[in-house]
Amino acid sequence: MEKTSPEKLAAIKLHLRQSGGYAGKPVERIRLEMAETAITMPAHPGVSIQAETIGSLYGEWIRPADLNANMERRAILYFHGGGFVSGTCAFYRDLGSRIALAGGAKMLIPEYRLAPEFPYPAANEDCLLAYRWLLAHGYAPRDIVFGGDSVGGSLALMTMLALRDHGEPLPSGAFLLSPHADLVHLDGESYRTRAETDPTGSLEASRRILDDYLGAHREEVPLLSPLRMNLEALPGLLIQVGGHEVLLSDAERLADRARAAGVPVELEVWEGMWSVFQFLGGLLPEARQAIANIGGFVQSRLAP
Repeated sequence: MEKTSPEKLAAIKLHLRQSGGYAGKPVERIRLEMAETAITMPAHPGVSIQAETIGSLYGEWIRPADLNANMERRAILYFHGGGFVSGTCAFYRDLGSRIALAGGAKMLIPEYRLAPEFPYPAANEDCLLAYRWLLAHGYAPRDIVFGGDSVGGSLALMTMLALRDHGEPLPSGAFLLSPHADLVHLDGESYRTRAETDPTGSLEASRRILDDYLGAHREEVPLLSPLRMNLEALPGLLIQVGGHEVLLSDAERLADRARAAGVPVELEVWEGMWSVFQFLGGLLPEARQAIANIGGFVQSRLAP
């Protein structure tokens, strides 16, 4: 597999570190920077974008132009990241298009309510709403795959656990990109061992994510720590994580716990990469290969 040169990687990481500082940025600044970045992202001629009303939520379908007829009633339900305080369909069109094309499947991205205006459990409720909306519109659970990055990966996990505990049918699988598997204890050793190599994440940033989402709710919320929950009966998982990110331990421990519970798990650790490096599919061959692997996973879980 082609690899990015060390010099290019170092330059990208330096840029990310200099433009980062998530832990101390006001929410308004985070959202403005995301909107400005979204404007610069490339459009993909191989997909169409269609607005959708998902109950009370805005969402968008990303649909490959050459969609196989067998895949018309199959879908990826993608929960975006953004620390619970940011994230839009526009910002995720590039990554979503690449994944949809690789998987040969439509993708639906709901814009769940954001903190601090809408703290816990708003995002969790909205993710459940989006899945139930798909079921109400004729999609079978076996024909849906969840996806998510960062806290979106957490939401994918939490949604599946909530569905299982409610006795509701689960999707056929889920791919998780750099998931926060434990937003309560924040005790993964990689918070320490990768503190200097991660250009975007940190223990302080994760603490800020938890604080923003909990708001005035200060009771412990077990659901925000999927790593500590019973993971039995979940569908197959693909977990991708960067070898240089502080969430490495979350991904590794999640994979171990899930396997011990009998869940089929594929864990990919991408050496030298950081949180959700897949966003740079236009620059990094590693990101393109990771997305191709996601596509293969989607196809395998949605196979007739």
